[in-house]
Amino acid sequence: MTDLTLQKKLDQKELEVNALLEITQAVNNNLPEESLYKIFEFTLRANLQLDKMVLYVLEEEWECKVQFGTSRDFREVEIGEGCLSITTAKLVKEVDLEVPCFSEFDIIIPVKHKERLLAFVFAKVKEDESVVDTTFIQALSNIILVAIENKRLARKQLEQQAIQRDIEIASNVQNYLFPKSLPKTEQLEIEAFYRPCKTVGGDYYDFIPLEKEGQFVVCIADVSGKGIPAAILMSNFQAVLRTLSRTAKTPVQVIEDLNYQLFQNANGENFITFFLAVYDFNTKELRYINAGHNPPMLMNGEAKITRLTEGTTVLGAFEPLPFLNMGSVQNLDEFSLFLFTDGLVETFNDEDEEFGAERLEQFLESKYGEPLNNMHGELIETLNTFRGKQSYSDDLTFLSCKVNNNGSVQNS
Repeated sequence: MTDLTLQKKLDQKELEVNALLEITQAVNNNLPEESLYKIFEFTLRANLQLDKMVLYVLEEEWECKVQFGTSRDFREVEIGEGCLSITTAKLVKEVDLEVPCFSEFDIIIPVKHKERLLAFVFAKVKEDESVVDTTFIQALSNIILVAIENKRLARKQLEQQAIQRDIEIASNVQNYLFPKSLPKTEQLEIEAFYRPCKTVGGDYYDFIPLEKEGQFVVCIADVSGKGIPAAILMSNFQAVLRTLSRTAKTPVQVIEDLNYQLFQNANGENFITFFLAVYDFNTKELRYINAGHNPPMLMNGEAKITRLTEGTTVLGAFEPLPFLNMGSVQNLDEFSLFLFTDGLVETFNDEDEEFGAERLEQFLESKYGEPLNNMHGELIETLNTFRGKQSYSDDLTFLSCKVNNNGSVQNS
């Protein structure tokens, strides 16, 4: 080896070392990804006699991030399965890459970090050069790509933290939807249970004492979908419902106006199953409308279930509603009403069998007359025993209303 050749090699190594130091400094300066890719391209073009080069990086999928000197746009070319088995630098002509256009390169260089494949570099040297310094390319690529990967992970972590904060806020807001307190008197007792499938859910229940003396509303709802969008839609629904309940003259008007508002807000893309009941202590009448919801179960002075089915279809799917009937039960003085969402009856066990309305009916009849809080606790235990190792796949919500109307007027 002549002194001139040796000096040339030493000069080249010095350039490469300086380039790696500059890249490291750029990484330490926290430059954005786009800038790091430009530095990567400039460094290779300045320090290696490359005629053309392409860099593919694995993100969600393989993407071409850098290219120069190529005869086509490799951003439109999929890398192909043939590359994925390559673990060391190979001559392109010696492997079957399954993608003919890669034949314009001389060599394919895999880039790894801790045995994890990060990228592939395809390169072709100039006519008067015969060797590609794969070690330098791998070192340079590794520094750049690990830095970019760390940036991506840090960004995802920040995004997840922001999402978690949003979820916590939505959960706190949703908690304000539910009544702060429920009546527990000799005449009227209400007990409720709510457990969202996720941090926030799409179920809702409410108790609304009306301004007219001796009347109150109980209701339950389930919005299509889950998570934050469902919670937002339900919060809007609750705000409209509370206003309408105190201003509308009849349950029919409440349902019609609710459906109109929901149809306008959700553009017919989301719907809500809903049950609304109004009880009057003076007339001992329960008026109700079931809008596509699981029929609540009424026990009128004895352990025998009547399912409340009269009403209409789900809210928000049609405007106007295709039909609307109001149910009425007369002469109710001592009764219990149980409202629930489908997360209860659609709880599955290890044999993929659902809990079902029949089991619920049998349970309620067997517990008739028990204190509501005891009955609710026993129902949760029964559900947990039934589902075994299976998790709840939907929000779980139920409400019990017990009325003992001895003829006096209930004050709101």
